[in-house]
Amino acid sequence: MSATTAMLDLRLPAAPSFTIVRADGDARLLRAYAVLRRRAFVHEQQLFDRSDTDEADSAALTRVLVAVDDDRQVIGGVRLHPMGEDASLGWWQGSRLVCSGAGTPARGLVGARLVREACAQALDAGALRFDAHVQLRYARFFARIGWTDVAPVTVAGAAHRLMRWPMTRLQALVEGTKLPLGALLAGALQTPSAWRGDDGVPVPGSTVVAAIDAILPAMVRDDPEWAGWCGMLVSAHDLSAMGAAPVGALDTLAAPDAAHAARILDGLRRGAEVFALPLLGGHTQLGVAPALSVTGLGHAEHPVPAGGGRAGDELTVTADLEGGWRAPYGHRQWDSSSHRTRDELATMLDAVRVARPRAAKDVSMAGIAGTAGMLAEASGCGAVLDVAAIPRPTGVHAADWLQCFPGFAMVTADDRAAPRLPAGAAVGAACGQLTTTPGVRLRWPDGVLTTVLTGPVTGLGACTPETP
Repeated sequence: MSATTAMLDLRLPAAPSFTIVRADGDARLLRAYAVLRRRAFVHEQQLFDRSDTDEADSAALTRVLVAVDDDRQVIGGVRLHPMGEDASLGWWQGSRLVCSGAGTPARGLVGARLVREACAQALDAGALRFDAHVQLRYARFFARIGWTDVAPVTVAGAAHRLMRWPMTRLQALVEGTKLPLGALLAGALQTPSAWRGDDGVPVPGSTVVAAIDAILPAMVRDDPEWAGWCGMLVSAHDLSAMGAAPVGALDTLAAPDAAHAARILDGLRRGAEVFALPLLGGHTQLGVAPALSVTGLGHAEHPVPAGGGRAGDELTVTADLEGGWRAPYGHRQWDSSSHRTRDELATMLDAVRVARPRAAKDVSMAGIAGTAGMLAEASGCGAVLDVAAIPRPTGVHAADWLQCFPGFAMVTADDRAAPRLPAGAAVGAACGQLTTTPGVRLRWPDGVLTTVLTGPVTGLGACTPETP
């Protein structure tokens, strides 16, 4: 060891050894955390008279994280808990961050780890908004680790800053599914176009509307019957969003052998029957990796565009809330169709054609927020969604619902006086507006707006209306 190295070893403090653990249900850890809190907030800082405990400490969903050293002694802690009357909305807050060892380098390391783990826990809990009331002297610390300073607030008579952790789950979804499209398709699409970014396209010189969808290869491989069903479902929904009556469909099917192809075709046949979209023909190839795409054909004298909205229009979400999560896709896919009759589905799928809103788009893999963003982008607008007003199945978290593929769900834009879609068993509600501010923001029950999509969803831009 060189003299220089030895000098550095003497000067640099050893990194503290500690672990962050959940303390929920562990009485010893919770008591030790309470002792740290009382010492800091009651005795030292005198923010509270006798106790800093409140209703969040006894709330069933509150999560408590503590830092424990090698001797299992608690050296710091923080809690996070839902806010508002509906915990499933995804509004969470972190509070009561405390660390022992004031003035030591270890304290900052412990605090940073606790805050970062709290952010991860909030994400796991389904948070779409995560706030904290931060004492003024710690605001720069929170900013350095990624928090946004929002506004001044007063807590227990002391000045604090309201700070917010940027929840990027919905942004990440659109970046992974839709945002590359603008650059990929530049020069390949007709420009200008009244239907750019739409669910389908009117065939020039006719009343035919065509829409095509490819099914995820993993689904075609592992769940072939459901893949066939979904191929017809998404085609029927795309035509429905444009106000087109179904005519038929064409499929392109690839499979490793005839047995696998037969399973896909079974789903296609059943879907063709229930969605009133007869399979007119297609192409089948065997001896290759499984794949499926379906082209839906419909008829519309005057199709409804996705880009027909204007700033100030009311946004409505109409969705079939019955059904359940489709195994094995976790909370990514809601099955609302497999239990429905042909007549029930026909009423839903005919709703846009009957009501003719200014703009309509069926909810795709980008989820409700992403689809609202695509409609807004095509209309040259941004969007605000009232998160508590969006129709949502009972017991389903808003974070899951806003980013899943929800079966039948339609986003429409129209004048505030326009009637709701006559979609039968599906539930519709006004839940937002088109705005002049790009991107998509959520409006919370306390009136706060949080940005979930910072700009365009596809990069395809606004559509250009057709000239008469």
